[in-house]
Amino acid sequence: MGLRDKASKIDFASLTSGTGLSPDTKQPKTAPGAMMAFANDARSDLLRENEELRLAASRVPALEAELGEVVQDLRSWDGAKAARLLDPATIAPSRYANRHKSSFDGDDFDRLKREIQEAGGNVQPIKIRPCSKPAGEGVLYEIVFGHRRHEACRQLGVPVLAVVDNLDDRSLFVEMERENRERQDLSPWEQGMMYVRALDLGLFTSNKQLASALGIDHSNVGKSLALARLPDAVVGAFRSPLEIQLRWAPVLNRALEADAQGVLARAQELAARSPRLQAKDALLALVSGQEGVQVQAHPYALQVAGKKAATLTFDADGRASIRIHLPLADAKRKKLQQLLQEFMSGL
Repeated sequence: MGLRDKASKIDFASLTSGTGLSPDTKQPKTAPGAMMAFANDARSDLLRENEELRLAASRVPALEAELGEVVQDLRSWDGAKAARLLDPATIAPSRYANRHKSSFDGDDFDRLKREIQEAGGNVQPIKIRPCSKPAGEGVLYEIVFGHRRHEACRQLGVPVLAVVDNLDDRSLFVEMERENRERQDLSPWEQGMMYVRALDLGLFTSNKQLASALGIDHSNVGKSLALARLPDAVVGAFRSPLEIQLRWAPVLNRALEADAQGVLARAQELAARSPRLQAKDALLALVSGQEGVQVQAHPYALQVAGKKAATLTFDADGRASIRIHLPLADAKRKKLQQLLQEFMSGL
């Protein structure tokens, strides 16, 4: 077929479709001219597409860098759980928690409430888990840790920020205990009550297993349990059980073993006093007259030139601690070490 015959078969309507040109637009008069126009249009389209591809390719490195930053940011959140605002009424205290009512009263708790109120809510989320058993009408969650923050939000009437996690009973207990211990947020007596509850409910089979799971000293678990298992009358001798110190557990136990009746009688007298004695004075009164019982003495201040230079104190077991308030030169440090070494060698 000749060039003229091929040109005669070109459908100009279809060639102009989508180009903005109508069939009425002036077209080349000859077949070779039509083919040249078609070729020029095709070439223009190819050049335009090539430029678009070139521009897109030039953006690839920047897009790859942005994608890498997004992926890295997502990885930093790997495993994180979203916090949400919840109605405090839908959250119940943990059955393993033994917060004394004093924990939700006093200056410390009032300060916490003010901080939450000024911030518009608890900035640090509490941790909760879905209730595995019915826990009251409308209650959907159980606290893992954050009982004081939850109670503060409840009293203020504001939503509580919380992270929801699925934990079994033992994991809940371990997280609660460690969080409270790290924050120094639980008194020794409350700590002991937690341990008693965990053992009574069969969460752990022994003190040793409990201490191992929590990563704490076995003797401290024993002392905390001893405080929690003190007779109610002895605990009531103090203004609050939160004031009872861990190191007093051996002292009180020895006093009870030596004269339980006398200790309980003195405890009742102390509970009836008004005003109540300071915690240390209450301890002294409870164990007074017991042979071999040592209690912490008042700190003894060592003075130099009328100024306090050091403080010497003894704990309930007779162990001494010295705090020197003045800076010591190297020679003085070595001399002190030598003196202590000589003193200890004579024990």
